[in-house]
Amino acid sequence: MPEQHIVAIANQKGGVGKTTTAVNLGAALAEAGHSVILIDLDPQGNASTGLGITADQRRHTVYELLTGEIELSSAAVETDVTNLRVVPSTSDLASADVDLSQTADRTRLLERQLASASPGTIVLIDCPPALGLLTVNAMVAASSVLVPLQAEFYALEGLSQLLGTVKQVRQGANPRLRINGILLTMSDYRNNLSQQVEADARETLGDLVYPTVIPRNVRVSEAPSHAQPVLAYDPQSKGSVAYRQFATEFMARLNLIPEIA
Repeated sequence: MPEQHIVAIANQKGGVGKTTTAVNLGAALAEAGHSVILIDLDPQGNASTGLGITADQRRHTVYELLTGEIELSSAAVETDVTNLRVVPSTSDLASADVDLSQTADRTRLLERQLASASPGTIVLIDCPPALGLLTVNAMVAASSVLVPLQAEFYALEGLSQLLGTVKQVRQGANPRLRINGILLTMSDYRNNLSQQVEADARETLGDLVYPTVIPRNVRVSEAPSHAQPVLAYDPQSKGSVAYRQFATEFMARLNLIPEIA
């Protein structure tokens, strides 16, 4: 039976390319023939918007998934990308930390719901930019954590806090949790700082850092306003090429092969 892969995409620092990575990695994996479900666990709902899910299409949301009012099969909405579905989010999710604080096994709500994902489906979880109850739910449910890391001065400072949270979850609720890898994003090789951050990250974290680096690219920035992954908006752009290359490396780490050539 195919192994279930659930990957939390997390960084408590906002603006690091987390949602962009979730959307475009999902699109690239779907393009390779894999069945992908993206869980939009961020109350801002940007992943849902970036995949063209309108307010009218968000009749069922990840909030209802967490509370058990709806199951994964009913919550996942088809997108314009073949093989890619999304469980959308709305601002209602912002109150989840408070609303669910008294719920029994509140850190395992998402884990229980994702257990019904079909074998072979890749589940990506776009976490909010905070280390609260929602992110902990994602880590308890996940088999691994992917960390987008912006190539800027304070990037490595915040990483230690995130890795500490992963360690706590692994020592407690989810011993199987591991770091999938670190993805450097928004890099500008014309900028000495980007080169220095990359060098420091590779020296400090070694092979955890993916070989591919996602460049700053105007097409990547434009794509969400057109409600598309950059792979669909401009398939030949530098951003699209980089995310496809990254997806190939990602699949290799999970021992996956493209389902289609």
